[in-house]
Amino acid sequence: GFFLVCAMSTELCYLAGFGNEFSTEALPGALPEGQNSPLKCPYDLYAEQLSGTAFTMSRGQNQRSWLYRIMPSVAHEPFTLWKENSNLVSDFTSVDGDPNQLRWNPMPITDDREVNFIEGLLTVAGSGSAAMKTGVAIHMYAANTSMADTAMYNSDGDFLIVPQAGKLHVRTEFGRLDVEPREILVIPRGIKFSVDLSGPVRGYVLEAFRGHFALPGLGPIGANGLANPRDFQYPVAAYDGGPARPHRLVNKFLGRLYCAALDASPFDVVAWSGNYAPFKYDLTRFCAINTVSYDHPDPSVGTVLTVPSDTPGEAVADFAIFPPRWMVAEHTFRPPYFHRNCMSEFMGMIHGSYDAKKGFLAGGASLHTCMTPHGPDAATVEGAWAGPGGPTYFDGGLAFLFETSGVLKGGGP
Repeated sequence: GFFLVCAMSTELCYLAGFGNEFSTEALPGALPEGQNSPLKCPYDLYAEQLSGTAFTMSRGQNQRSWLYRIMPSVAHEPFTLWKENSNLVSDFTSVDGDPNQLRWNPMPITDDREVNFIEGLLTVAGSGSAAMKTGVAIHMYAANTSMADTAMYNSDGDFLIVPQAGKLHVRTEFGRLDVEPREILVIPRGIKFSVDLSGPVRGYVLEAFRGHFALPGLGPIGANGLANPRDFQYPVAAYDGGPARPHRLVNKFLGRLYCAALDASPFDVVAWSGNYAPFKYDLTRFCAINTVSYDHPDPSVGTVLTVPSDTPGEAVADFAIFPPRWMVAEHTFRPPYFHRNCMSEFMGMIHGSYDAKKGFLAGGASLHTCMTPHGPDAATVEGAWAGPGGPTYFDGGLAFLFETSGVLKGGGP
């Protein structure tokens, strides 16, 4: 089941519950009764299935939705190469790697020209290949203008978007979502969306070329904790009304941007049902787990979402956070420990400061690829050695981690 979350009248309403089977309609009676594809749909709508997994996946893993729209998605002009965007990489097989510790400053937000969300994407690291459906890509973005009558969908994988500055007003086929810093947005493969802005924005994107984002297993933690399923929010059906306006549809396909002309808005879904849809999550709702005795727990206890691999316990990608929390471990070095990891770690900073790195700026990033040594800086170590041994509460910032089993290689400046 699910329930509707709707706050003040000026805010959007959402459906709640991770991975639920939803049904929602913007007009009464728009959803067909008793079947998915009737001979003729209410309001003369077209029934269209969007499959996020193969037809024959097990029922527990199958992801698909039925959309009831004014025009089917097939009604578009031919795709042609829109522009060669050297800022995007989708095949890392021939990209040279760097075993050194890498760091990026925050992306500058230009004010001398208009840059929308698509144009503001920059690939900084990745592994594998979109064509082979293996690995991930990591992007950063900075933009200052809305996409207006332009929509996009990603054929290469799922987007997990982490805003760092500025609010995103996102239109999708499934409805609308407002996403701001300390929230995340997941747009699965193939779903059309457009990002409108009310000011400059900046943030990060994790793109998974294979699989979909899921909640991590809790194991001995039990039935509750970390990110609770009820806190994930999905859009209610909404569609663009009024006179038809020509739109441009951009398809990210194998890292290149193709464009097709549309006679009207692609956001014309009047009703939908299923479990394959975009969603958002408020990171301040995360239930942090930490030690109450000694030693520093592994950062996996901060996992919000994971993309499982074929190897149990090893992820294609994890998204973890380091939220405000009590630190009470006795006789323990409390900052993150020195580490060498078979996994690759990309870290970003949403706000504030990180408790193990001085000068790690909000909007910046670091990369420690497979087996690259890393750990706290000297000032942090000395401060920890001299610091108080009693309980302390850390609320000075919010850092996050993109971790992957692939060997991350740099793809951008």
